Amino acid sequence: MDFVEYVCDQAKNAGTLSFKKMFGEYAIYLEGKVVSLVCDNQLFVKQTQSGRALLQTVVEAPPYPGAKNLFLIGANIEDQDLMSRLFKVTANETPAPKPKKPKTKKPATSAKGVKK
Repeated sequence: MDFVEYVCDQAKNAGTLSFKKMFGEYAIYLEGKVVSLVCDNQLFVKQTQSGRALLQTVVEAPPYPGAKNLFLIGANIEDQDLMSRLFKVTANETPAPKPKKPKTKKPATSAKGVKK
């Protein structure tokens, strides 16, 4: 978790950042939108046109087997201003998450499996 906290500190000027552990790795959110993943202590940022222009030279790689390519951030992670700007432009081009469907309650069943 130290690395994901470091990444969030590097991009702290982007806005409200949070992270969530998912499948042993982390998703980083900016203002409620997933902008990046941390997998095996490497930072992967969602691909956007503005992000590509900002980075100028990009390395693309999948964060895990079977995933689509994202921007793999190397030495640029040391630049706090760049990381904050990259997270901001990525969030701006990322659609808002779809609202979750409300959970429906299943009818109660008795011990014998008969609906009440």
